[in-house]
Amino acid sequence: MSIPLTQQGFDRMKEEVARLKKVDRPQNIIAISEARAHGDLSENAEYDAAKERQGFIEGRIKELESKMADAEIIDLSTLSCDRAVFGTTVHLINQETGEAHQYTLVGVEEADIKVGRISLISPLGRALVRHQVGDIVKVITPAKTVEYEIIKISVNL
Repeated sequence: MSIPLTQQGFDRMKEEVARLKKVDRPQNIIAISEARAHGDLSENAEYDAAKERQGFIEGRIKELESKMADAEIIDLSTLSCDRAVFGTTVHLINQETGEAHQYTLVGVEEADIKVGRISLISPLGRALVRHQVGDIVKVITPAKTVEYEIIKISVNL
């Protein structure tokens, strides 16, 4: 199954793999060696922590490399701004409060609400997909239903 990614998302994964291999892994090998030098490994918390960290690093490398192998990089320059789709930035107005919001629709791997990137499969992402400027979309949340008007759709290259 292919994983949709922007070029920036793919590049971030690639950078993380490089950091894990070139920085984190070597630092952790040193930590394991130093902990080993402290003697009895059966009661050595530093050694256990370093070995656990080694497992995390190797697992994360494997996970990222697998996702990168399955990546389908979407060329944002080919996107149209007539409908909300993967890679577009949707500008919204909350119909109840009048607050303006903007979110870029991305895949699960790139979602980060702190920087305004939401997953296509999030409740808001699902509600926005395939809608166009002027549409009112209803988003059902656990607390209530929220209505947004789409005021602009753009692509940030």
